[in-house]
Amino acid sequence: MNKICIITNVYRDKEFHLTNEIKKYIEDKDGSCCVVTEHQNVPDDAEAIFVLGGDGTLIRAAETASAKDIPLIGVNMGHLGYLCELEETTVYPAIDRIMQDDYFTEERMMLSGYSVTAKEGRQFQKKWALNDIVICRKGNLQLVEVIVSVNGEYLNTFRADGVIVATPTGSTAYSMSAGGPIIDPKARMILITPINAHNLNTKSIVIGAEDEVSIELGSRQSQIDEKVDVYFDGEQAVELSSGDSITIHTSRRKTKIIKLSKISFLEILRKKMQTYS
Repeated sequence: MNKICIITNVYRDKEFHLTNEIKKYIEDKDGSCCVVTEHQNVPDDAEAIFVLGGDGTLIRAAETASAKDIPLIGVNMGHLGYLCELEETTVYPAIDRIMQDDYFTEERMMLSGYSVTAKEGRQFQKKWALNDIVICRKGNLQLVEVIVSVNGEYLNTFRADGVIVATPTGSTAYSMSAGGPIIDPKARMILITPINAHNLNTKSIVIGAEDEVSIELGSRQSQIDEKVDVYFDGEQAVELSSGDSITIHTSRRKTKIIKLSKISFLEILRKKMQTYS
């Protein structure tokens, strides 16, 4: 693997010090290296992507990487870093191994979703998420009514700040903060977690990866046209009004993450929890 692209979070590596050092190191070893910032195009012929930033940067890079079927690896310059295997001190030995094809890849499932506007009958363009799709209230500090169905069968109505639909990779993100369980990222399942539900017995629900989730925004008060925002991996995508819905299912796309270590997810989780507890 000799054609490497670096995606840099300019807020983490403001002066591009680490970025330029890595680029020079790759080129000194007769590799080719291009540098882009987030939301810039990655060349189609790139064989691997190094993501400099943190988990959020890697997650945002996943849509581009999965669309081009390019594996990626994260260099943690942030805080927690569940997804980023490398640190600044370990990146150079990792480059050596990757350029010698001494690595393996781990596939992570992704979600895709599209929304339908009831009043106009319009279907919005499909988008993808590695971590989660979040439907959350906007405007007034009031609960919203979220009606959840699975495979066309009614499941539950949450009166909450919203609901999170997450992959196993996303189980350690917002869903965990909302009280959801932690799931091994190699698993294939979909996690539904309400946000601050107004019900003491409300729990997260885990369904199969082959299931399809439909979420409709209900109406708690007829005199108010309630609205929610829908976020795909933290990026605001569309606004829903009462009666609108979004359909979510497992995507055919997969994110390929380069792995160098055989350390298990449980060991990584244990170390992260000890470090940041």
